[in-house]
Order: sequence, then C-alpha cells, then structure tokens
Amino acid sequence: MVQARESLAFDSLHRDFREPLLRFFARRLPGDAAAEDMVQQVFERLVQRGGFDSIENAKGYVYRVAENVFADHMRRAAVRRSHAHDQFDESLHAGVDFSPEHVLAKKERLARAMEILQALPDRTRIIFVLRRVEGWKYQEIAERYGISVSAVEKHVERAAEQLARRMGEEA
Repeated sequence: MVQARESLAFDSLHRDFREPLLRFFARRLPGDAAAEDMVQQVFERLVQRGGFDSIENAKGYVYRVAENVFADHMRRAAVRRSHAHDQFDESLHAGVDFSPEHVLAKKERLARAMEILQALPDRTRIIFVLRRVEGWKYQEIAERYGISVSAVEKHVERAAEQLARRMGEEA
C-alpha cells in the first residue's frame, strides 16, 4: 500500500516536473545534450530519497535537487576539462577502426614513440613536447629557455626527424 502510494507520488512528480526540468537545464546549458541525463539524475536522487508524501514544498525541493545536479555537472566538466574536448563527428570518425587488434597496435606504436622521445636529450625532448603536444609557440619556448627561435626550431626538427626515422625503420 505504501509502495503504491510512493509510486503514484513519484509518477505525479515526474509528470509535473520532467518538462520544466528539461527547460531548466537547457537554459543553463544551451546546445548541451546533457539536459536529458541531468533530468534523469534528478529523478534518481528523488527515488533514492523516497518519502515523496513527506515533502512539504515539492517544487522547491525538486529544483534544489536540480541545482545540486547542475553544480555537480559543472564540477565534473571543470575537472575533465570537457570544454576542451571535440565532439564525436561521425563523418570524421566513422571509418576509424576500434578493433582490439588495431587499438593494441596503436598503443604499441605510441609506447615505441615514447621510448624514442625518452632517448632524446632532455632539452630537445621537452622543447618538442612543448611545441607539438602542448601547442606552445616557438617564441614562448625561446623566451622560457633563453634561446633563439631558430634554436627552438632546430630542437623540434631534430626530435621530429628522430621519431620519423626510427618509427619508419620499424614500419
């Protein structure tokens, strides 16, 4: 009997708040596909809490939970730096082979590239990583190490040649 009453109360909350919650999240995250998931999280938290009949101000409580879900989402996004991620584009990535053999081969190739980089002189390796991986400008690297831009270019070129030659030898 209690379970049936709880179920009815939850159905009522879901019916009354699902669409308004979708709008609530869509306003805060325009263009983000996470709104539906966040609404789901709100209702999951409400189910975990239970006792829907005892909530005096259902609207206030539901929106308080929604604000907590939104705050959690923003914290996770900041930690994961999700704003810096590229969205999956099927037209660009549809042909990528994700088979275990292919993934293993790529991991082994990456490990080999890391070994080659580790064998480079420290300064050359660091400059190469700053430029090619971190995306620093040649001028920034030159200023950091107190060397000319030309010297930075030579370090990057030397590292790239080593990588290409040694990786090419194994291909």
